[in-house]
Amino acid sequence: MKTVALTVLSAVGTVAIIAAQASPDLEVVQVRPNVYMLTGAGGNIVAQVGEDGAVVVDAGSAGSTAAVVAAIRKLSDNPIRYVINTGPDADHVGGNAALAKAGQTLFFQRSIGLPNDFLGAGAASILAVESVLTRMSGAGPGTQAYPADAWPTETFDYARKYMYLNGEGIEVLHQPAAHTDGDAIVFFRRSDVVVTGDIVDVDRFPAIDVARGGTIQGEIDALNRIITLAIPSVPIVSREGGTLVIPGHGRVVDQFDLLGYRDMVTIVRDRVRAMVKQGLTVDQVKRARPTADYDGLYATREWTADQFVELVYRSLSGEGR
Repeated sequence: MKTVALTVLSAVGTVAIIAAQASPDLEVVQVRPNVYMLTGAGGNIVAQVGEDGAVVVDAGSAGSTAAVVAAIRKLSDNPIRYVINTGPDADHVGGNAALAKAGQTLFFQRSIGLPNDFLGAGAASILAVESVLTRMSGAGPGTQAYPADAWPTETFDYARKYMYLNGEGIEVLHQPAAHTDGDAIVFFRRSDVVVTGDIVDVDRFPAIDVARGGTIQGEIDALNRIITLAIPSVPIVSREGGTLVIPGHGRVVDQFDLLGYRDMVTIVRDRVRAMVKQGLTVDQVKRARPTADYDGLYATREWTADQFVELVYRSLSGEGR
């Protein structure tokens, strides 16, 4: 793979594209000395590397796994140890099986009768909120069944899962009922990087998946949690710095970007809630255009203002739950 010496400007300073030739569509962007963002494989993928191995957040789409595995191997000679899923969407979990098989768990299987009662290491662990496993196994509404080797092998259903690898603490924080009911954010504490999955996409209105347990209030709560974790460039505001936030899609952002995004979501929520209390139908709310002053910033051809407003309405009125 040819390495290129290009740089790109983001809202949080200059980051280097170090491996743009992993595939025609895949770029690897160094955001911290040992933290990299891979784009072009579905949802954004983040890899933290070091002497303990690679910790990978999200696995991208199934069709991009060969390029993703090749790019991670260029970043580290050590095996993938963990694949952490931020949610159940196909562009984040589709590559689970291939990435796990390309890695090696930190835990060992045992077999009675072999020397030292030791068989050897299996595939990398796949970590997610418990409801991600429920949905990937085909149970419950709004599910897509995946082969068993793509399912999470470690799950949790409490507020915080943590580990210490490659010299830093890593927190996986459950954000219930935001984009879905299986969302998690990942905080690399020493690197000061937060990976949000599809809770954040500052280039469009948030996708609240009501059918899979998402709510507008849960979305706002999750945004507030991320804002609380993030630290801006204070007191030296003229210097680019502070916490880097990597969303499920799009560019790296900072706390300032999140504040404006959170405020937009909150204002739209309040407007739609007032109309719901007045007894307006969803079509009447759409015609009132509660997002009008934000459409130029966040409405896209693929995700329109009307689609967002309808999901906010359904979340607030209890429809579709």
